[in-house]
Amino acid sequence: MEHGFPLPPGAVIGILGGGQLGRMLALAAARLGFDVAILTPETDAPASRVARQTLVGAYDDPDALARLADLSDVITYEFENVPAAAVERLKALGAPVAPSGLALAVAQDRVAEKTFLNEAGVRTVAFATVDSEDEALEAARLIGVPALMKTRREGYDGKGQAWVEHAADAGAVFAGLGGVPCILEAPADFTRELSIIAARGRDGALAVYPLGENHHEGGVLRRTVAPAPAAAALVDQAERIAAQILGRLDYVGVIGIELFELADGRLLANEIAPRVHNTGHWTQDGCEVCQFEQHIRAVAGWPLGPTAAHARVEMVNLLGAEAEAWLKLAGEAETRLHLYGKREALPGRKMGHVNRLSPL
Repeated sequence: MEHGFPLPPGAVIGILGGGQLGRMLALAAARLGFDVAILTPETDAPASRVARQTLVGAYDDPDALARLADLSDVITYEFENVPAAAVERLKALGAPVAPSGLALAVAQDRVAEKTFLNEAGVRTVAFATVDSEDEALEAARLIGVPALMKTRREGYDGKGQAWVEHAADAGAVFAGLGGVPCILEAPADFTRELSIIAARGRDGALAVYPLGENHHEGGVLRRTVAPAPAAAALVDQAERIAAQILGRLDYVGVIGIELFELADGRLLANEIAPRVHNTGHWTQDGCEVCQFEQHIRAVAGWPLGPTAAHARVEMVNLLGAEAEAWLKLAGEAETRLHLYGKREALPGRKMGHVNRLSPL
């Protein structure tokens, strides 16, 4: 299949992953006239029910990847735990993939991520690599306590991490996390958690959304308020961070960058997500072009759309049985309801979100 950008309507966007982000990407792609093919290990995945075609298979299944490459004009992914080797396999088959495998590899390993950020001129908390109980003790001595130990790979929503309160306990904390490679991070004395959603097109053009202010409960994002109140200097600093990261990665698509604001006004980067991001869901109802359409535009080689906010939004995640209040929520004039089509409302599971709008 010939791949030429910009892709015309009727082209096929392949998506690795069938969850809610893939679903919302597929809906955005359909509105622009694209068809979507999903590769997911799940049957009856949320994204499958709004896509033209679903391939059910493992992300590293060579046959499934070959079929996706054959079907698709460009391939993207909805979450960063897709094996980087799968992206390399797709590239070897001649399929364009965006964002790049480099972005995926950096985001999958917390040590690689913070090392990359520092090399890109972006500040982070102090950190140390931990591969053994002895290294855990030494890292705690160097970093100081309390400090946060995280597995280098695959932790999310507060999983795969634990606090080291006393240096002598660092080895036991490492063992408690399974004895897998870890990172020890100094705590950030932050005043609030922010995020910036940004996009880079195939032509290098940048589009940056207003800052969001994030509130977590139990390691899970509970709500985002955007645009966050912020001085121009803080916004400029966040936009510079986004530009440095996107340029260094030669990135194509939407990225989420989580930030800590310190009392002195400096920003530290906490982590990056090479995909559309939960803290950007507010853009669906608060911006001229939302993050999902922006991502499709970028990977398809289209011009990026405007990111200006036309409303203030409080985005609240609906967890578990909270989504059962859909009728009440649908009746609130200021509320826009987004449900993910998941079949079972497990405790703590993200079942949807609401965007509550107010004037700027």
